[in-house]
Amino acid sequence: MSDKYDVIVIGAGPGGYVAAIKAAQLGLKAACVESWTSEDNKQVLGGTCLNVGCIPSKALLEISHKFEEANHGYEMQGIIAKDVKIDIAKMMERKSGIVKQLTGGIAGLFKANGVTSIHGHGKLLANRKVEVTDKDGQTKTYEADNVIIATGSKPIEIPPAPFDGEYIVDSEGALEFTEVPKRLGVIGAGVIGLELGSVWARLGSEVTVIEAQDTFLPTVDQQIAKDSFKQFQKQGLNIVMGARMTGAEIKRKLVNVSYEDSKGKQEAKFDKLIVAVGRRPYTDNALAEDSGVQMDERGFIFVDDNCKTEAPGVWAIGDVVRGPMLAHKASEEGVMVAERIAGHKPQVNYDCIPNVIYTAPEVAWVGKTEEQLKAEGEEYNVGTFPFAANGRAMAANSASGLVKIIADAKTDRILGFHVVGPQASEIVAQGVIAMEFGSSAEDLALTCFAHPTLSESVHEAALAVAGGAIHIANRRKKK
Repeated sequence: MSDKYDVIVIGAGPGGYVAAIKAAQLGLKAACVESWTSEDNKQVLGGTCLNVGCIPSKALLEISHKFEEANHGYEMQGIIAKDVKIDIAKMMERKSGIVKQLTGGIAGLFKANGVTSIHGHGKLLANRKVEVTDKDGQTKTYEADNVIIATGSKPIEIPPAPFDGEYIVDSEGALEFTEVPKRLGVIGAGVIGLELGSVWARLGSEVTVIEAQDTFLPTVDQQIAKDSFKQFQKQGLNIVMGARMTGAEIKRKLVNVSYEDSKGKQEAKFDKLIVAVGRRPYTDNALAEDSGVQMDERGFIFVDDNCKTEAPGVWAIGDVVRGPMLAHKASEEGVMVAERIAGHKPQVNYDCIPNVIYTAPEVAWVGKTEEQLKAEGEEYNVGTFPFAANGRAMAANSASGLVKIIADAKTDRILGFHVVGPQASEIVAQGVIAMEFGSSAEDLALTCFAHPTLSESVHEAALAVAGGAIHIANRRKKK
């Protein structure tokens, strides 16, 4: 078999493996290079998302949520569950089993679609050549008409708290604890910090989240952010805002953390410390100097709106390029690039990329926030509906949070869709679909929703945009 391909993808995460499969489905000869290696020296596909990110974290979130419900949410529903315990080893076994099943599934998809899987570290050379170094240090060079860089991202390490892999860990290490820490510190109140903090808080940890910024979830609509902040605090998460970490020292099997907040210098002791201050593009030794691909000072690869780099026939997708670091954004870009290589001209609608925080309650949104629209001087109308007035949410003992819809004041076109509450990650898809088709709030208001469902809250929020909600009192419109 020739070592020349139509498409070589470097990286088998949710952007890379999807791009390779789509390219093969379009009749292109495709290969995918991945360096991730299992303990038994076999190639592991799926990247960060499937192995140490989205999937294992959601498994732990789901298990810990069930444990929390069994301990604190069942009795009021008439279910008596006494002495409920958590088996951490069994929980981790369950998580690992899910990961293994899904990563193995990608290998099966590669085989079914005719994608060649190459095990090793891929490096882009000049003229679309890819050098692959295997686990034994042996190199082999492949050629392609097109190369897609999809190498993903890795956790950011900060000088005051270098990772030691046992007491001070990144998000990956936080998925491997063998016991519940009595006191857990989390640096960073972003998506990853809140999700991981929630997991271990539900299982019994005393969790303190230290965040440098003064505003909680600054990219989230602030009505939604403030509601979620109150609920997280009620759950026992101690979230300290405006706190700049200055150091961390391990002494007597404890992490001594020092930070400064509005009250001055502070100290805290933790059994474990998770550093979750963000991620950076993973382009280490991925590009030769003469590859023709340009990067900025933070390591992001420069691409145009269609993910094409300055080097002919070289593309980049996912976490290594501009935009949010989201698995589904990477997948959409992977499909788009594969189709463009095949001669089609699709585009990704970056205005309709949903964001989700998988805490309980979940937080999800798509489009503009009120703060953004105010800053842009746009006129808009808002409709909200609380889950406390939703029959299905009440029946499920999940009646906290709300749905919020923001629409253009003149055209009524939906500009933003925001949810904090039960199954927000599923409900937000309704907003994404509506916005993708250019729907107005009235379009949703005229749509029939099944009763009783959580989605009725979307219907009511849409009705509320024009002051016509049925199951709550409407705000009086200014004359």
